[in-house]
Amino acid sequence: MAELDFKTKPFVDPVWAAMREDAATWASEESALASWLHTTVLDQESLQNALAFLLSQKLGGPEISALSLYQVLHETVNGDAWVIDAARADLSATYERDPACTSYLEPFIFYKGYQALQAHRIAHRLWNLGRETLAYYLQSRTSEIFQVDIHPAAKVGKGIMIDHATAVVIGETAVVGDGVSLLHGVTLGGTGKERGDRHPKIGAGTMIGAGAAILGNIKIGACCRIGAGSVVLKDVPDNTTVAGVPAKEVGEAGCDQPAMAMDQKFW
Repeated sequence: MAELDFKTKPFVDPVWAAMREDAATWASEESALASWLHTTVLDQESLQNALAFLLSQKLGGPEISALSLYQVLHETVNGDAWVIDAARADLSATYERDPACTSYLEPFIFYKGYQALQAHRIAHRLWNLGRETLAYYLQSRTSEIFQVDIHPAAKVGKGIMIDHATAVVIGETAVVGDGVSLLHGVTLGGTGKERGDRHPKIGAGTMIGAGAAILGNIKIGACCRIGAGSVVLKDVPDNTTVAGVPAKEVGEAGCDQPAMAMDQKFW
């Protein structure tokens, strides 16, 4: 992975600029939060530094102090350009798809789905570097703090929105493609005690409804819709809507980009 080099390659980050502008406005409007907004955003030099600081404050504990954890997170985020590119894409995805979201800053500092996903990205980077014990620590703390449990070996693409996020579980060999949206209570799990490659592969642009369980080493095609509360046990073709227990095909996806449209009505 290429390392970030902001000294030799000037970079203008419009997302970070918008976040800083909002942080300054919020700080002036709500004095009780001004100090927090300054230390978390306005006093930071970049999105990656702010992300490392925010997560260290959230996930630090008696095992690893916030300061010690910050050093690890800062090194990891700044050592892999993909991690921060994905973090920026996730902000944009949440801002564009969630009607309750009014700014890029909002999911960054308030939405546990976004924060849990970024913690996973760092844990995944550490896992790939052979630092599995520390990656497991981040998974454990993320589950404890955010109620989101993503195995550090799971592969998750860019532009992901995890809305509400409580009780989301993603297993070790799961793969989530770019641009996927999923709601609270989603499980990408195994079917029992099998070992090896045992978790779902989710195609790009798919939307997974609240409480859905996709189980086993099955393939969900690109741009599909998985109905809320469904239990999916077999492959789903591209551009298909499935629903029910067990899930069955109920028609086409209804649009080109279900994850963007977030339309859960069945016609």
